[in-house]
Amino acid sequence: MVMTLVYFVGGLVILVIGAEGLVRGSSALALRLGISPLVIGLTVVAFGTSSPELAVSIESALSGSSSIALGNVIGSNIANIGLILGLTALIQPMLVQKSLLREQIPLMIGISALIWFLASDQTLDLWNGLLLLLGLIGYIYFSYRSSQGEEAADSVEILPGDVATLKDKTWFCIILILTGLGGLVGGGMLFVNSAVELARIFSVDEAIIGLTIVAIGTSMPELATSVVAAVRKESDIAIGNIVGSNIFNILGILGIAAIIKPLSSVGFSAVDYGVMLAFAVALLLLALTGRRLSRPEGAALLAGYVGYMYYIWPES
Repeated sequence: MVMTLVYFVGGLVILVIGAEGLVRGSSALALRLGISPLVIGLTVVAFGTSSPELAVSIESALSGSSSIALGNVIGSNIANIGLILGLTALIQPMLVQKSLLREQIPLMIGISALIWFLASDQTLDLWNGLLLLLGLIGYIYFSYRSSQGEEAADSVEILPGDVATLKDKTWFCIILILTGLGGLVGGGMLFVNSAVELARIFSVDEAIIGLTIVAIGTSMPELATSVVAAVRKESDIAIGNIVGSNIFNILGILGIAAIIKPLSSVGFSAVDYGVMLAFAVALLLLALTGRRLSRPEGAALLAGYVGYMYYIWPES
């Protein structure tokens, strides 16, 4: 069991390091190619922080542990709002941009409801996956169109701090990307295999492991990004990163995983989908109160997340 825990933590560390390398390398390379910093922030950075979820979900689907793949996404989306935004708002109250209230958060609510509907027959199949990926392509195009007219100087702060200095080091960026991808693949395999083994050791359903331990573990890049952004008082980055990641988790990760292999949603209840949707709606309602997330509202989100964890975790 000790070695299983070592592999589990080691896999998580490799995942986080791989995600960091991928985000920085791909962001700098995209900047080098003349892509708008805002577009990079909405796509590469937000999607890059979700790359551990992608690696874990693909590995889970390939290894036949589809409950971990689906639970990872549902649990990560819940943790991103309840745990990460809750903690971040406690550290620093956050202002919310109008575009998030008007476009991004309602879109997140819509696709949260969509995945609940698609999984109602207890399977996410090839056609569901293709539909989700088509939605992802539409989202990227929508983000690009929405960014037209934005000044690069106003949006470059969305990117990791050293990206601007890396953009002229093309080969180093490529090495970062390849190393990051290798870390995601290797770390993902180690993380998933050890998570499955832990589930067996403690006789816990794989869906619960996916919704809790795996989900929290793969959300570490979002946590790091949002906390750092909050400390720097860049609240639009903190919230935008979470909303963008949640959208990519459903459209991109579940889309790709379902295309590779149909995912079973057996073991998940209406409560799990309902809580994911409820947190998305709660974020919109709380953000509408003065266009900010206050410390008491952050505490409420965090309390809701702790309550959900207590509800789903089996009694010893």
